[in-house]
Amino acid sequence: MPRQLAFIALRDVHKGAYADVALDRVLQKVNLPAQDRRLVTDLVYGSVRRQRTLDALLDQLATKKSHQQAPDLRSIIHLGLYQLRYQERIPPSAAVNTTVQLAKENGFSGLAGFVNGLLRQYLRLAEERGKDNCLELPENPVERLGVLHSFPDWIVEVWLEELGLAETEQLCVWMNQSPTIDLRINPLRSDLAVVETALQSADVLVRRVPHLPQALRLISSSGAIPQLPGFSEGWWTVQDSSAQLVSHVLDPQPGEVVIDACAAPGGKTTHIAELMGDQGKIWACDRTPSRLRKLQANARRLNLQSIEICTGDSRHFSQFENVGDRVLLDAPCSGLGTLHRHADARWRQTPESIQELSLLQNELISHISTFVKKGGVLVYATCTLHPAENEGVISAFLAAHPDWQIEPPSAESPFSTYSTPQGWLKVWPHQRDMDGFFMVRLRKTNNSG
Repeated sequence: MPRQLAFIALRDVHKGAYADVALDRVLQKVNLPAQDRRLVTDLVYGSVRRQRTLDALLDQLATKKSHQQAPDLRSIIHLGLYQLRYQERIPPSAAVNTTVQLAKENGFSGLAGFVNGLLRQYLRLAEERGKDNCLELPENPVERLGVLHSFPDWIVEVWLEELGLAETEQLCVWMNQSPTIDLRINPLRSDLAVVETALQSADVLVRRVPHLPQALRLISSSGAIPQLPGFSEGWWTVQDSSAQLVSHVLDPQPGEVVIDACAAPGGKTTHIAELMGDQGKIWACDRTPSRLRKLQANARRLNLQSIEICTGDSRHFSQFENVGDRVLLDAPCSGLGTLHRHADARWRQTPESIQELSLLQNELISHISTFVKKGGVLVYATCTLHPAENEGVISAFLAAHPDWQIEPPSAESPFSTYSTPQGWLKVWPHQRDMDGFFMVRLRKTNNSG
């Protein structure tokens, strides 16, 4: 049953569905035990994430290349190879037999022998050469990393240019791990020690995160998030550590007017309200009403009163000119810093989509900077690791707007550990064990026109 469900989800993904949507769709139709749900999830996300490596193995083991195979058969073979190569807990014989069965049940009875032979051939190779050496790799370092860790060449090239070979490989390995869950404690309703104790009494292991006063990381399986102690009381919300860093860099103060220009689904908006003691006014702007409804539900659960919703595209707002003491632009981006969370994102983004995003980001920052009062602060943040969306956007903005300057964190600040010589902050996941992020704090000088 779990493998059949995983196959149905993968078939949808290969027709263009988002992996998380396809997975939700199949899981909603059945009532599976938690263990089986975890297996389906791992098979779907794992097969999508490791797609390039699994295709390379298929190319190596079969005379007909992966792209020439029937799409459904390719998905079935991916599931089998994924279990043999990456699943420690499934006995090889079970992985082979269930995959052969899957082929028979989904219209490939005539090819069951081929599937069986291919998977057994892989097992023999792995036995002879060891699992790490049975995949034939290209000589070219970009392609080698791309095939081995399953990334498109262009992403590997971007990282190689910034990090060099050894660190790019570490980053690729990190991005293929299962994502962790971090909580952000709501200091208006609870505190770190209370939440720690409550979770530990529910047998959920947690640890604190350096430099982040509200963060707890779950380090054991937690089950359903809404069932955890403190959820319905608004003691905490789920938010990755890197994303928590952004609002600390903004440093909003009680009584100020803050504008969050691309706010939904609201993790940073609600954090800003907490940091302000829920005193002041936060305008949460976004063009997607359904995502703003999530923000409102979250604000209600956390019992926050200071947030006002504003639906629409921030590029077209004129009512906020010179209104904000502080403004956050958490810009729409390619998400290259969060590829571990979104299994299919590495295959969806392209160099062309990056160019389109950087145009949008340049438009957004140019217009949204007008929301800031003289002497006020703008924080620009993304969860991507592409210079065209980060450093490129900021350099172009500063060149065109001489009345703005970068305000790096002070040497005493706990966040200076993420600082770069240019004054912006960059979080590399493999170095910090949290999502990849870029953020910069800009100040509008008082003598601006």
